[in-house]
Amino acid sequence: METGSPRGVGQGAAGAAARGAAGEPEWTGLPPGLLRMRRMLLVVWMGLLALAAGLLPGLFLGPAWAAFALLPLGAAAWGWVLLGRNWRSWRYAERADDLLISRGVLWREETVVPYGRMQLVEVTSGPFERHFGLASVQLHTAAAATDATIPGLDPAEAERLRDRLTELGEARSAGL
Repeated sequence: METGSPRGVGQGAAGAAARGAAGEPEWTGLPPGLLRMRRMLLVVWMGLLALAAGLLPGLFLGPAWAAFALLPLGAAAWGWVLLGRNWRSWRYAERADDLLISRGVLWREETVVPYGRMQLVEVTSGPFERHFGLASVQLHTAAAATDATIPGLDPAEAERLRDRLTELGEARSAGL
């Protein structure tokens, strides 16, 4: 895998299915709503933890112990950066015979899911995802180890991807 390959963000159906000039697939990145949701959850949880870590020791042991609130705040700052790097690492590409999903910063993982091996394509959206207008596409294959998920898509893109993958999966499996 080439690390300097282009990452197209929000290119739509035509751009995602197209190939680059060198035969490389057109990669589609995740929308920024997923990053906003994850960062908001980080701030809320680390803010509550910082409040508890600073307030409780500060009340019972003295004001100097309130400095423990700095630990969750430092973790929140570090997590903020890591969430951005992780979000930028996620991408997917639709090719003629399969779907590529690439993710990971330190440990790069690329999953290839052949259309003919797909058994079920689900669009899911939990309460936080619905609040932020996001949905995830989960692909199920015959081998449990190759199940794959694309998180944080716009619901319209998730439905388009589900319909396209289902259509391609039915066409490829009919030939088996």
